[in-house]
Amino acid sequence: MRNIRTVIKRELAGYFGSPIAYVFIVIFLVMCGFFTFSLGHFYELGQADLGPFFQWHPWIYLFLVPAVAMRLWSEEKRTGTIELIFTLPTRPAELILGKFLAAWIFIAIALLLTFPLVLTVFYLGEPDPGTIFTGYLGSLLLAGAYLSVGSMTSSLTRNQVISFILSVVILLFLVLAGWPPVTDIFSGWAPRWLLEVVAGFSFVPHFVSMQRGILDLRDLVYYFSVICFMLFVNGMVLQNRRSA
Repeated sequence: MRNIRTVIKRELAGYFGSPIAYVFIVIFLVMCGFFTFSLGHFYELGQADLGPFFQWHPWIYLFLVPAVAMRLWSEEKRTGTIELIFTLPTRPAELILGKFLAAWIFIAIALLLTFPLVLTVFYLGEPDPGTIFTGYLGSLLLAGAYLSVGSMTSSLTRNQVISFILSVVILLFLVLAGWPPVTDIFSGWAPRWLLEVVAGFSFVPHFVSMQRGILDLRDLVYYFSVICFMLFVNGMVLQNRRSA
C-alpha cells in the first residue's frame, strides 16, 4: 500500500503541477453546464433533479477521460522512463493501480466541483438525495470504467494520439451497444435475447439504472469487473514488454 500511495502522490503532483489539469477541469465544467442547461433544458423541465446533468456523462466522458488516460503509459514509453520504472522495487501491479487511482481521483475532483448544481436543485425544490448520491456514484464508476479502457490502450503504444483514438473507438462501441436509439434500429430483425446480451456489455443501461436512483449489486459488479479486466490486460501488456 505504501508504494501505491507513493505512486498516487507522484501522479497527482504531476497533474496539478501543469496547467493541463486546470484546463481539463474548466473544459469539463463548461461542458457539463452547456449540456445540462442548453441541451438538457434544465430549467424548462421544471423538475428539481439532476437527470439533465447525468444523462450526458457517457458522452462527455467519451472524449475527456481518454484524454486523461492517454498519457498514463504512452508518455513513459515515449520518454523511455518505462525501462527505468521496471528497475524500481515497486511491482508492476502497484504501478498500474497507483497510476489508475491517481487519474480516477483527479476525475473525481473535477466531478465534485459540480456541487453548485446540487445546491441549485435543493434551492429550487426538494430533490431525492438518494437519487443524487447514486447518480454521482454511477458517474464515478462510469469514469473509472472509461479510464481503465484508456489505461489499457495507453499501454499498447507510445503514441498518445493512437491511444486516444483506440480508447474512443472501444468506448463508443460500449456506449452505442446499449443506447436506446441504436438498439431500436436493430430491434426489428435481431432477436430480443441477442440485443439484451449485447446491451448487457454496454455502459449505458448500468449507468441509467444508477442515475434513476437504483443501487443494484449487478451494476456495481459490472463496473468493477470492467475495471479489473482492463487493468489485468494492462498488466499483461506491460509484463510482456518487461519480459521481451
